[in-house]
Amino acid sequence: MGRKRLITDSYPVVKRREGPAGHSKGELAPELGEETQPLSVSVDEAALELLRQFDLAWQYGPCTGITRLQRWHRAEQLGLEPPPEVREVLQTHPGDPRFQCSLWHFYPL
Repeated sequence: MGRKRLITDSYPVVKRREGPAGHSKGELAPELGEETQPLSVSVDEAALELLRQFDLAWQYGPCTGITRLQRWHRAEQLGLEPPPEVREVLQTHPGDPRFQCSLWHFYPL
């Protein structure tokens, strides 16, 4: 009688390569609050991220069917205290739909 066959007998042994420099198996993942993106993020990308966060913030009301600036003004009129940085970004890019339209603008309702 031979040895009992294992599932691993069906597959060849493959040696794993070492990961990228500075990365080892015992290394911990970065904390949630730590910055994982390079510091060379452009100003436009940072502004667009600010606007995305504004779109996803439920406390300022729904964002479908209106522009970001209209939503900002509505939130201000309702006393919801929207971030003034959002208004500044929107006023610096008046004709650019990437900045003026919400995340959900291109999705059909």
